Amino acid sequence: MSLTLNLLTPSFSPHNNRLISCSFSSQSLKCKREYTSVMIVPTGVGAAIGGFAGDSLPVARALSSVVDCLITHPNVLNAAMMYWPMPNALYVEGYALDRFAEGSWALQPVHQNRVGIVLDAGIEEDLRIRQLQVADAARASLGLPVVEYIVTDTPLEVEKWIDPKTGKSTGRIKHPDSLLRAVQTLVSRSKVNAVAVVGRFPDDDIDDVDEYRQGLGVDLLAGVEAVISHLVVKEFQIPCAHAPAMAPIPLSLSLSPKSAAEEIGYTFLPCVLAGLSKAPQYLVMHSESMEKGCILASDVDSVVLPKDACGGEGTLAFARNEKHKPLIITVEENETVLDDTAYKLGFEALHVSNYWEAIGVMAAHKAGIDPFSLRRNKIPNIGCTSSKPVNGRYNTRERAIY
Repeated sequence: MSLTLNLLTPSFSPHNNRLISCSFSSQSLKCKREYTSVMIVPTGVGAAIGGFAGDSLPVARALSSVVDCLITHPNVLNAAMMYWPMPNALYVEGYALDRFAEGSWALQPVHQNRVGIVLDAGIEEDLRIRQLQVADAARASLGLPVVEYIVTDTPLEVEKWIDPKTGKSTGRIKHPDSLLRAVQTLVSRSKVNAVAVVGRFPDDDIDDVDEYRQGLGVDLLAGVEAVISHLVVKEFQIPCAHAPAMAPIPLSLSLSPKSAAEEIGYTFLPCVLAGLSKAPQYLVMHSESMEKGCILASDVDSVVLPKDACGGEGTLAFARNEKHKPLIITVEENETVLDDTAYKLGFEALHVSNYWEAIGVMAAHKAGIDPFSLRRNKIPNIGCTSSKPVNGRYNTRERAIY
């Protein structure tokens, strides 16, 4: 007795009166684990791509179509009033990303989070109402689980400046305890497990932001925003992102598209609420982490970042992981004010000219193909470890080491 299974056309079963088909698509037959990549564009360093108002979001969208899981951070995905949902992208705050990279924390994907909002007591009433209207719009129009807000008991008093040594933006809040008390209240009273912070930022002179509005220079707000979110994540181990509150600035007739997302509304809160609503939870590593479907640093296959911004804690942790080192891809076109190249820091990286090339390298890597085999004359004769080569000459693989 023989049984023939037609793989081209569906067959009919008289027993259950339904069509039976067989497909060997990538969705039904999985022979490889998922390919996971991390995209980093450091905050407040004047990145040519990603140093403005969500202008590296197109890169993230393209990368997410190539990989199975893309891990990135708010600076990449936030675009003020604009955002783009990507089912396979994880929105991970920068401090948490560093802890994840070093293996201290794991990422636990979720269906949704209970999001709370902390509003700075220094925000004027009309500007505060604008933030709350955005929160209600996100709940009604997007169905986001934003459950409660709280106003800090003391104005945070945000200060920002450019670090004269590095050229990147940074800053502080004068009353960090007020912020932490507000978050603690939301966590204990409303059981929130993600927090959006809206701090009142000092209003800038037009001359101070004109360069940024032209798509040049360094984002003066970004550095201290990272300081604020790092503070909350370090203390509570939950997702957090920041949205600045500022008075509207006069209309500009000459505005770079890279900065335009911040000019179209009264708040920067929509993208933050969207990102936090499905941000993964952070779990301190222990023996049960593997049993909960968490993503670990050892699951990361590749990391892509600007060529001269390789000195961050997360990048160094990935690069120095002897057991599970991912492919590090550095992008020349995405220049920053930093000068921290892989070469100077003493680790190996594959250097590409732009994100077009980076996407090609990642596609090849995911397919199990040596990326150099796609280039002209980049595959030399196989190397020999003995004293006498059998193929005519000694050869070693030329890898870009930066």
